[in-house]
Amino acid sequence: MSTTAPAPVPASEEAQREVVELCAELIRFDTSNPTSDERACADRVVELLAEAGVDSELVESAPGRANVVARIPGADPARGALLVHGHLDVVPADPAEWRVPPFSGEIRDGYLWGRGAIDMKDTVAVMLATARHFARTGTRPAREIVLAFLADEEAGGRFGAHWLVEHRPDLFAGVTEAIGEGGGFSYALDDTRRLYPIENAQRGMAWMELTADGRAGHGSSPNDENAVTDLAETLTRIGRHTFPVRLIEPVRALLAEAARLQGVDLDLDAEDLDAELAKLGHVADFMQVVLRNSANPTMFTAGYQTNVIPGRATARVDGRFLPGHEQELLDTIDALLLPSVSRRWVNHDIAMETSFDGPLVDAMCAAVRAEDPDGHPVPYCNPGGTDAKAFTKLGIRCFGFKGLKLPHDLDYGRLFHGVDERVPLEGLRFGVRVMTRLWQDC
Repeated sequence: MSTTAPAPVPASEEAQREVVELCAELIRFDTSNPTSDERACADRVVELLAEAGVDSELVESAPGRANVVARIPGADPARGALLVHGHLDVVPADPAEWRVPPFSGEIRDGYLWGRGAIDMKDTVAVMLATARHFARTGTRPAREIVLAFLADEEAGGRFGAHWLVEHRPDLFAGVTEAIGEGGGFSYALDDTRRLYPIENAQRGMAWMELTADGRAGHGSSPNDENAVTDLAETLTRIGRHTFPVRLIEPVRALLAEAARLQGVDLDLDAEDLDAELAKLGHVADFMQVVLRNSANPTMFTAGYQTNVIPGRATARVDGRFLPGHEQELLDTIDALLLPSVSRRWVNHDIAMETSFDGPLVDAMCAAVRAEDPDGHPVPYCNPGGTDAKAFTKLGIRCFGFKGLKLPHDLDYGRLFHGVDERVPLEGLRFGVRVMTRLWQDC
């Protein structure tokens, strides 16, 4: 069998048109997690793939919690497969807060509106449109593509990626690298140029429940073992704490490239790093969240009556740690706990980092530059977490890359889990063009 890749077939007008239709259709499936499930949407994904001649397997981890996996043969069967994954679930939305019904898939002002428009039914639609384009034209990607449409990412992937990795690792046999959410979107550097942060690192997750045990008593009596007071003081200490800056390599590389492009003389080893980073203006603001570990109190529960001092109080803290700095986070939290306060894990997951090199990285960068000559791909650390955390357990090298060009006046970050989530129509079409190039050159 020949291992020569076929001549490139540009993304068709049909694929660029239908990606908008597909995204709108996907948005109209209410896959809110935890109030709904993914089954109806997953069934439609199976149908859309089958229409183009792509076989797939639907796997339920629990009733209604549906995942779909498909394979597209590559031109070079000797190469490891590329996993392209996206999740079907979304966070809930309150219609009263939105300008349009959140599950309407309405098109307005050059945007497609609805819950999931950028997190991440846009990318799922791009995956489907690209797969259908390859099948219709008989084009083979440079290597085998494994498509995974996943459940439950918004709640940690217990019914999705993590379940599949544990119970159906055979679905990912031969996969060596993966791309998913978390990067590949544009970020305006100035009026004409854009950075395209490509995720090659993620902060780890350390969600904790803190419990203060004290002495119950009457609300009118002195009590120096008040669980509410001790927990409140502990949470204040944690919430006011600022972790030191730790420049991991992807962050350092992005900052250095932004400085080069702006003509800024930047010393990333300076003693006063804040003053140095201020030279980068809004880029420094964009990167603040990945300069250090973080821990934010988010929930507090105690008591049942105003005149009763409870014997116990609990709270939740969202902790995140940079690759290589988990122990620093835990040691700091433990040092900030009062003696009466203990902690336990609610959700504990790894940090990730891989080098920014190799043919896949080259192909991602080339695909962006081909479609956006004013675009500049850079390494990136995702401040949150994605399904990639599960796939690393299979030895898969994971990146975040969606291929999305955004208007400079759109605050992309605030749309995640926010009100009036929307994606530019041209951004969807851009994604199909980028993904088509990537599959042919990866």
